[in-house]
Amino acid sequence: MTQSSDGGIDLPPFYKLTVLDTVGSTNIEARKLADAGEDEGTSVRAKRQVHGVGRRGRQWSSPEGNLYCSLVLRPDCDPASAARLSFLTALAIRRAVAKFVRQETDVRLKWPNDVLIDGHKSAGILLESKTKSDGQMSYVIVGTGINIVSYPEHTDGLPAISLKKVGAEAGVEEILSAYAYAFLDLYTTWKQKGFAPIREEWLTHATGLGGRITVKLSNETLEGVFSDLDKNGALILTMDNGERKLITAGEVFIVPPAEIE
Repeated sequence: MTQSSDGGIDLPPFYKLTVLDTVGSTNIEARKLADAGEDEGTSVRAKRQVHGVGRRGRQWSSPEGNLYCSLVLRPDCDPASAARLSFLTALAIRRAVAKFVRQETDVRLKWPNDVLIDGHKSAGILLESKTKSDGQMSYVIVGTGINIVSYPEHTDGLPAISLKKVGAEAGVEEILSAYAYAFLDLYTTWKQKGFAPIREEWLTHATGLGGRITVKLSNETLEGVFSDLDKNGALILTMDNGERKLITAGEVFIVPPAEIE
């Protein structure tokens, strides 16, 4: 594991970046630094991961050429508020990606934190955290992976895509810089104004909003209309009988128009 400084990448002063050649997981390395007392803004980027992990413990393919990074945050909040950082992170990735793809490329957000390019998964987000004895956050690790030059051909969920596949020619350093600036802007907004402006911007780029979706929960599958997000980020599902359900965890599938009778 070879370590270097940020290599001259354009980053706001908030960040203290360490670049590693190969690691098991950038989240693990960032967690070590957080536990050692490193400040908020401490970041780890790896050129390659050998044990990358996505949501629900899924393996995240991590060959060289894509972006893998993890950020240490120390927000003064409770775990429920910290969980909403996933929406903020997805927005930051979307802002960064949108700078490099063609204007007509469809870059949208799928609840809760997927970033889609033309309906294909382009990035992964994994939040890990530790609480203090008073129940407030000690730290949050924000792990992100963005498919820049390659993507897995086979997945157990949405099909994947890379920025290169849609004609974007940006490199890892450019994407990291754009993401870092976008994230810091949104994080500052969140700390000063709360979740409301994050929710509002997220909704403007949401896929499936106002349409029919299927939500797979741990013990049942529901279908209805994706009506809104509540003030805490829960998906509001309007059932056919008019009942509104709040979804706080689950897998969302967009129902294609051809399948709606």
